[in-house]
Amino acid sequence: MSNEDGLFNVTEEHLNTGLRGIPVGTCRTSFVTPTEGVHYCGYPISELAGFSPEDVVYLLFNKELPTPAQSVAFKEHLAGRGHVPDSVAAVFHTLPKDGHPMDWLSVGIQTLGMLDTTGDWKEDALNLIARMPRLMGLLFRIREGRGADIPEDDLSASMVKRFARTLDLDGVDQDQMERILSTYLVLHMDHGGGNLSTFAGKAIASGHATVFSSISGAMNALSGPLHGRANQSCLEFVLRIGTSDPEEVEAFVRGELEAKRPVFGFGHAVLRAEDPRATVQFALGEVMCPDDENFKIIRTLREVAPRVLSENPKISNPNANVDIASGALLHYVGFKDPTYYTTFFGWARVAGIGAQIIDERTVMRGGKGTPIYRPKYIAEQQSLRHIE
Repeated sequence: MSNEDGLFNVTEEHLNTGLRGIPVGTCRTSFVTPTEGVHYCGYPISELAGFSPEDVVYLLFNKELPTPAQSVAFKEHLAGRGHVPDSVAAVFHTLPKDGHPMDWLSVGIQTLGMLDTTGDWKEDALNLIARMPRLMGLLFRIREGRGADIPEDDLSASMVKRFARTLDLDGVDQDQMERILSTYLVLHMDHGGGNLSTFAGKAIASGHATVFSSISGAMNALSGPLHGRANQSCLEFVLRIGTSDPEEVEAFVRGELEAKRPVFGFGHAVLRAEDPRATVQFALGEVMCPDDENFKIIRTLREVAPRVLSENPKISNPNANVDIASGALLHYVGFKDPTYYTTFFGWARVAGIGAQIIDERTVMRGGKGTPIYRPKYIAEQQSLRHIE
């Protein structure tokens, strides 16, 4: 492709459409196809689901999977960066308990940046990734009134194991929790360059705000119900259904459509088939919790909803997306409050956004980096006038 080749013909009908489908840059970490979903550095997500989160972070940052020796070294390297200053807990103690966990997460990331920013894009991104397990643990404990008295990190433990250790939950199968969380993090780490939170984080970083400020802003973008908070809404939707009986589920779905309410967990802006991330989670659920009531509901939804939704010719993709199963699996392993679910999404996405920020700041345009974002807006209903 030459510099003169056109990528997209922008017409007036594309204005005020949220930049949907309009090329604005390139992405080195992931891409999404309509039939196979997201790929990380060329690998289909279904082939990466069994890897550890640390290995996939390594892939996003280095564009190659680690060797066994590199995998061990990188896990230890991240764990060694994982210290979170006590000041973060002090800030958390001042926040309103009824504030949404995503607001807490944004504040926590911003606070980490105020306490320790190196100014090096990669160093700061790795530091934030390494500190997320403990930051998440503090967020859960303090918001729930359980205090910040948690043991020091085990530097030999994985990110997920370090997080689980901070929670110290009773009656929870730790192995199941760690497996489901590990899979969840891998599936949610990246999703191309143009999703709202990633785009927002890169836009903030383009003005040379710090990694911490940029990703804190990205978390605010992720928190909206049209973006990351959909996984919270999906589990709430499942709990409202309350039955796995196919006829009752179908009646419920039709009732929601007639009331012009969304059917959560289905459809996608790019995909035209079932999201492979949903397929992976359904397979995991069939192994982990096939008889769990919420899992049985989403299993029925997976069978019923696409058929009902496809009756509407305006719906281009009636199939299950990643949100349909993630909430049910998190609920099964002990996370009963769905308001926390988007924080897991945010934790995962820190790696993808961080890797893309590094690429845009240090690699793109021959190492010069992407300039500050400055799209053009055309004045509307602003005829020239003067004060009389």
